[in-house]
Amino acid sequence: MSMGLLEGAFLGLVQGLTEFLPISSSGHLAIVGTLIGASDPGAAFTAICQLGTEAAVILYFREDIARIVSRWALSLAGRVPRDDPDARMGWLVILGTIPIGLLGLLFQDAIETSLRGFAVIATTLWVFALLLGAADRYGRKERTLDRLTWKHGVLFGLAQALALIPGVSRSGGTITMGLLLGYTREAAARYSFLLAIPAVVLSGFYQLYDEVSSGAAIAWAPTAVATVVAFVVGFVVIAWLMRFITTHSYRGFVVYRIALAAVVYVLVFTDVLPAWNGTDFG
Repeated sequence: MSMGLLEGAFLGLVQGLTEFLPISSSGHLAIVGTLIGASDPGAAFTAICQLGTEAAVILYFREDIARIVSRWALSLAGRVPRDDPDARMGWLVILGTIPIGLLGLLFQDAIETSLRGFAVIATTLWVFALLLGAADRYGRKERTLDRLTWKHGVLFGLAQALALIPGVSRSGGTITMGLLLGYTREAAARYSFLLAIPAVVLSGFYQLYDEVSSGAAIAWAPTAVATVVAFVVGFVVIAWLMRFITTHSYRGFVVYRIALAAVVYVLVFTDVLPAWNGTDFG
């Protein structure tokens, strides 16, 4: 069916609610989009929606981002030391972005076809739920971001690259890696959100340019509504999550992912959802 304003707003709500929680926005968009009959809104829709949620990240962490960017730029001019914590964070974000860029280009075909089935989504949901649960329970949770190393920056980046597979979760993968490396819940989440900015923004504009240049039809009104909804809801979710993890574990998200995986398996086995498809959700 063609997407209307209501469907666009609903998908924007799903994007905003799930982008920053470790439960996979791509998996939820694929599941919800298919169930409501709007299974393929297009790469441009997905790209612009993600730009909306990343705008929420930029707004929420605006002071951190401004400080990091300015100190990083000053370090290039030699006006601050290269080992300045904020300048160093700028380099670490760049370093951590490289894996998802390279792997995204190398495995683009598989990512857009064979890895997008609901059988894959269900499996990655419960597998990475168990990994998140184990990391949250057994991780030392003592390292802060000022102790982030170059090696750890690469490992965070590789974890983020796993989110190219629907059902993994960008935040879930990087937060899991952070906890396994001994970082606090807040430090792992904060770096996860900062690390996602260049990857999502660059990918979003690239996909949007590709769609527009190819002459693909874009439902601009539903897309605009979805983006605004995703931005507003995403900002609220970030603020809530950063407070929540200071006193709570990720156990609830682990249970939710496993339950959702079970539901998806049932829907696949009953032919409500196809085991394999070419759904184009980011």
